[in-house]
Amino acid sequence: MKHTDIIEVFRNKEHIGQSVTVCGWVRTARNSKNVAFIELNDGTSLKHLQIVIDKALDIDYEDALHLGTSLKVVGTVVEGRQGAPEINAAEITVIGTCPADYPLQKKRHTLEFLRTMPHLRGRTNTFNAVLRVRSVLAEAIHKYYQDRGYVYINTPLITASDCEGAGEMFQVTTVGYAPDCKSEEDYYAADFFGKRAGLSVSGQLEGETAALALGKIYTFGPSFRAENSNTPKHLAEFWHVEPEIAFAELPDVMEVAEEMVKYVIGTVLDKCPDEMEFFDKHFENGLVERLRELISHEFGVVTYTEAIELLKKSGEDFQYPVEWGCDLQTEHERYIAEKVFKKAVFVTDYPKEIKSFYMKQNPDGKTVAAVDLLVPGVGEIIGGSEREADYDKLLAAMNERGMNLEPYADYLDLRKYGSVPHGGFGLGFERLVMYVTGISNIRDVILYPRTVGNIR
Repeated sequence: MKHTDIIEVFRNKEHIGQSVTVCGWVRTARNSKNVAFIELNDGTSLKHLQIVIDKALDIDYEDALHLGTSLKVVGTVVEGRQGAPEINAAEITVIGTCPADYPLQKKRHTLEFLRTMPHLRGRTNTFNAVLRVRSVLAEAIHKYYQDRGYVYINTPLITASDCEGAGEMFQVTTVGYAPDCKSEEDYYAADFFGKRAGLSVSGQLEGETAALALGKIYTFGPSFRAENSNTPKHLAEFWHVEPEIAFAELPDVMEVAEEMVKYVIGTVLDKCPDEMEFFDKHFENGLVERLRELISHEFGVVTYTEAIELLKKSGEDFQYPVEWGCDLQTEHERYIAEKVFKKAVFVTDYPKEIKSFYMKQNPDGKTVAAVDLLVPGVGEIIGGSEREADYDKLLAAMNERGMNLEPYADYLDLRKYGSVPHGGFGLGFERLVMYVTGISNIRDVILYPRTVGNIR
């Protein structure tokens, strides 16, 4: 059906005085004695387009005033009293009727209420803005890497290896409940792949394979973690941005992370002014200024050991005690970023016991070349490292953890055949969307959230 997007009516002044056809859903409607008004939205714009219906004209409009009804409107674009364009309707066609039990009747609903209807919440201002910003962020991430010579790689979603080694993988099987199988070997022998398989928790291991052939690559796709964490920051299915860079050491990885974060946030501020103003007004006052402040400064750098000392000397009454060797909690991360540095900060060189097996071991024998990026207001949004390039050291780290080496044979081979220094990081895409929008719950920045006990 030929029509003009509502965003184009707002953007293009040449439409003033012209007849156009627009389509959309009724967001609000008012009916007065001589005139009726409809606020129409087609999803292309955060702003609604006002449709003015002159009752002196022969227009069949009665069924068009119900909230949620989809319409086609033909009319002339005029400049409204507030300077924004509106349409004087000449013809209205109801495309799809909407009954009175349409659940989005109020102007404002709680985010908790909207989670009960993920199929409809995209029609609200909040989720219109969230999904649009999410789209622009995704485009900016691809553009950042494509413009710099990175190859976009699609890594497997079904894998036999657990990148994080935490055992939080969803199992993939065609067998299901199998009382006739007498052993684990019998079970997997009857399964599709003939061995245990799961949904990927990360594309990193396969990404390294590509980077050690192509030089610079990035992945951008879903990851799955069967982590029983019912928190505002965890999803069972989330999107993951993971660059891998050959011939790179930890400072190189940090440089890419900082440049990428600044680039994508700057892009959203530039391309989504209406949406960012909406979030600033309704979700976090000062959001836009906070983001501008973040990207205007060089990020700080502190070692884990130095960070622990800063926390111990802070005088703060932390919920979680601070000692060397502990994993930093969100309260610790936010204190470092907000109180000590007052800007984004990289924390480097963590104890090897609390980091993954694949991270490069530092000469001190106690730490690894790991890095987390902490930002004010959230804490960690990026985790990365230089990868262990030495075959014997990687093998020893895996053996120390009692890992089954068979699923990692290809990964170990990379250290045998022309190994090079390389590194990368992972960015949880939904956490970035949360940070940029000021939305406090990760369930509200993805179309259909997957969490413990929740799937539809």
